[in-house]
Amino acid sequence: MKLKTAVLLVQLGTPDAPTILKVYKYLTEFLNDARVIDIPWLLRKILVNVIIIPFRVRNSTRVYKELWTENGSPLLLYTDSLRKKLQNALINKVDVFLAMRYQNPSMEKVLEEMRLNHYDRILILPLFPQYASATSASVIEKAMKIISRWYVIPEVKFVSHFFDNSDYINCFVENGKKFAINEFDHVLFSYHGLPERQVDKVYDDGKPCSDHNCEMEINDDNRFCYKAQCYATTRLIVRGLSIPEDKYTVCFQSRLDKKWLEPFADKTVVEQAKKGAKKLLVFSPAFVADCLETTIEIGVEYQEIFEEHGGEKVQLVDSLNDSDLWVAALKKLIEEKVS
Repeated sequence: MKLKTAVLLVQLGTPDAPTILKVYKYLTEFLNDARVIDIPWLLRKILVNVIIIPFRVRNSTRVYKELWTENGSPLLLYTDSLRKKLQNALINKVDVFLAMRYQNPSMEKVLEEMRLNHYDRILILPLFPQYASATSASVIEKAMKIISRWYVIPEVKFVSHFFDNSDYINCFVENGKKFAINEFDHVLFSYHGLPERQVDKVYDDGKPCSDHNCEMEINDDNRFCYKAQCYATTRLIVRGLSIPEDKYTVCFQSRLDKKWLEPFADKTVVEQAKKGAKKLLVFSPAFVADCLETTIEIGVEYQEIFEEHGGEKVQLVDSLNDSDLWVAALKKLIEEKVS
């Protein structure tokens, strides 16, 4: 008998609209996640609901308005298109669903739809290449909580990361080939930042991430370390594009305070401008679809600070979005996981 199989793609999330009310609702759900801000419950509630959101919601709404298209959120639009293309590629093999970790389409609603379809097995695929507690693990934890309440629980598999998947790497390599890399003064690989304490929690030996050679190799100790996986992804893309060692920098964006992973991307952009760089090429391999962090933070804000310090052009390498190559990569990954 053929097993009835479903795949659930999960992205981080987006407000339903670029309005203060909708952005407030999104930020409230997102920032109150204990895996996102991993401090004691009461402190988190005060920090998020009394300090962070009231002071940031108006500015965040302004930025989302800048990001928004006439058809809605780019993150949702591209990921939904990706789902449809994957469904066509996997027709009569699996059913492909899409949910957001925060807001809509909600994991609760989509998983309930899947429950009612009585699948024999479910593959849950968070669309975060590098593992982090605040992203992949948050999705997996919520899915397990929801599914654990079902009376009939099918076979469930999770993909916790795919940072070194050769087809994922090749997608970014091919996107990089669209540019004459030698014409750029420097190449940045910009990943979403995380607090150092979250990265350090991966290790059971009590030593910080900085003691585990994360910038140089993946080993038994650091294989689930976000920083180590970011550097590993970079090495593979660099190898595929033959970028010289002295021509690229790994950096981390979207920090909230000083005790986050370094080097900071915005400071790296300024440093390159001060060194005389005029053109920067920026890869953002932690994001597989265009979003606030790519389109606005890198494409607009980094462009502005680069110009302020004497630079000319910050060129963002395309996200994977719903490209045919990315669809083929995910199709292969899914088939391997459900075979």
